[in-house]
Parts: sequence; C-alpha cells; structure tokens
Amino acid sequence: MDHEATTAENTEPAVLVVIRDHRLREEVRRVAAAAGRRIEETDPPAGRHVWSAAPLIVLDTRAAVECAAAAPPRRNGVVTVTDGEPELGDWQAAAVIGAERVVALPTAAVALIEKFAEYGERHADGGVVVALAGAGGGAGASTLAAAVALRSAISRFRPNTVLVDGVPHGGGLDLLLGIEGTPGLRWPDLVIDDGRVAAAELHNALPGAGAGLSVLSCGRGAGRASPIGAAAVHAVIEATRGAGDLVVCDISSERGPHVDRILDASDLVVLVVPARLRAVAAAEVVARWIADRNPNQGLVVRGPAPGNLRGHEIARVLELPLLAAVRAQPGLGARLERGGLRLPRGPLRTACDAVLAVLSPPDERRPE
Repeated sequence: MDHEATTAENTEPAVLVVIRDHRLREEVRRVAAAAGRRIEETDPPAGRHVWSAAPLIVLDTRAAVECAAAAPPRRNGVVTVTDGEPELGDWQAAAVIGAERVVALPTAAVALIEKFAEYGERHADGGVVVALAGAGGGAGASTLAAAVALRSAISRFRPNTVLVDGVPHGGGLDLLLGIEGTPGLRWPDLVIDDGRVAAAELHNALPGAGAGLSVLSCGRGAGRASPIGAAAVHAVIEATRGAGDLVVCDISSERGPHVDRILDASDLVVLVVPARLRAVAAAEVVARWIADRNPNQGLVVRGPAPGNLRGHEIARVLELPLLAAVRAQPGLGARLERGGLRLPRGPLRTACDAVLAVLSPPDERRPE
C-alpha cells in the first residue's frame, strides 16, 4: 500500500483512492493537492475496515468493478473518475459500486474538489443502516423492524437507534410501538430545506420509545399519509449514520425513489418471508429486485409453516443466507393491540439478535 499526504500538517482523515489507471491516479493526486486533502492509496479490492472508515472513496472504473465483486457494504461518499467523458461501461460500474457521482477528469476536476470538501470529516465510528423488507403484505417486516430497533436500544447496541418508517400508508410505526400519543415530529412535519439535518436536533425533535430510541413515523389520517421525499430520506440516514447510530428502516413491500435511497444506503437488507408457499414465490421476485440495488441480503423465515417448509429449504430456493427461522410469537397480535410492542424472551427476540449479530463487528458478542 502506498501512502501520499498533501501536507505533513494536514490532520484531516485521508480520502481512500482505489485506482488502477496510472494516468488517472496522477490526476487525482494533483486534484487532492489542489484541494489540500490527504489521500491513502490501495489496490482493489479495498479491505472492509478501510472501506467503511474512509470519509470519501475515489475509484476508477476497473477498480470499481473489482471492488464490487467483493460485495463491500453500501455507503455514501463513493465517487468514480474517468479519463475523459464517461461511457456506458463507466456508468454501469458506478451504479454497481453505488457511486453518487461520476467525475470526468481533467475537465470536471472542480467537481472532485467539491466532493473533497463535502466529505471533509470522518463519520463517527459504528454507524450502521439496516432495511427490513417483506415478501408481500403481512410478512411481518414492520414488526421485526420495530423489534430490532427496540432490542438495539435495550442492549445499547449503539449509543442511539433511529427507527425510520418508510411505508407512508402503513398506519405509522409509532402506533405499533404504542407511542402514538407521544409528542414529536412525524414525516409530514419534517422540513429539510437544504438537504441536511443535524442528528442531535433530529433526536430531540422525534418521539422516543424508550432510552436511546427515536422514531420517525409516517402520519395518519386525511392529508397526513403523504409521500416521503428521497432527498429527505437521504438527509436523515446520512445524519444519523454519521453520528454513529443504528438506523433501522422499515420498507415492507413499499416501492419508490425513497425506498431506492434506503436500499442504496443499507449495510444489510433483511427479507422477511412467512413459511408459506405463495410467500416464498413472492420472495423470489422481491429478492431479485433488492439485489439490483444491494447485494447484501439476509433472510428471516417466520412461522407458522402449515406445509412444513423449513427455513434452510426456503434459503436454498432464494439463494440467501438464513439469519433466523423462528416460530410464531405466542400472543404477539394481542399485545400489539393492547399497548404496543414488547420484547420478552421468545422467537421475535431471537430473530432480532440474529440480525444484530450480523451487523456487529467480528470481535463483539451478540446482545444478551
């Protein structure tokens, strides 16, 4: 690994540069020097730790393809550069790696300088985004999303957890958690003028569902079930992940630009599938749709299984890693109707711990 610093005194975190083309590498070095930014160079594929820790990653097309083959976590702050105007293959590589911009060098060097400035500070360690999707309506993705967020807060998985409701017509996750009467902003009340929001202000403005858990829920009633803007979703996720939070997003069976942003940002997408034949058939379509935007998927199979379908059988059909296969939670429906979700020991808590275990660094133990 080569290391290059623009100035010895520069203490800003280094931009990660992963470039095969010698000419482009030299051009990026010149741009970094002009911007006064320190860079760190490595060959593809970049290690998982440096990939996650760098404030900004700059790749050429060849390196982007090689890195994408290693399936790194999806993240923001990824830029690809091209020697001259990008062609179809350059755009395709950028889409696969999740780049937010393709910069043609040397003509658009100013755009790269702007990205250096935008990502001038390292995000707090440990920020993670997980999305919960369902194979059709009633799969249980919303319940598992709320449960994962609640379990994270109780076990102090991260200093703070944010539960983001991505289903405008789902009735609101605040109702599922029994905090529908708690004051605070919901999606219809949240105004983000400049595309940015501060995590601390967001935590203070949102209703809480216990210590360390903030909930951004959709609205209910006439005029309150409004669409969710993709830019607003991006701002919320970036702010909270940047603060080191766990961000849990419920997308259920929702589609749209805001869901695309969630999938692009997620470190893990959990597909929740009831152990029923029609649900598995629906899940094949959903899994392919998710994979087009994010390859980092895991499977949770939820009982009952009237046809005795096993979790490992469903995982084999869907070609997804099985995180957990759990039976139905006794009395869950009645508890949700009488005051909101709670997490006693049982199948739902087991599924939550399985999801959090995947999101944990290798040296961390699962929550007890």
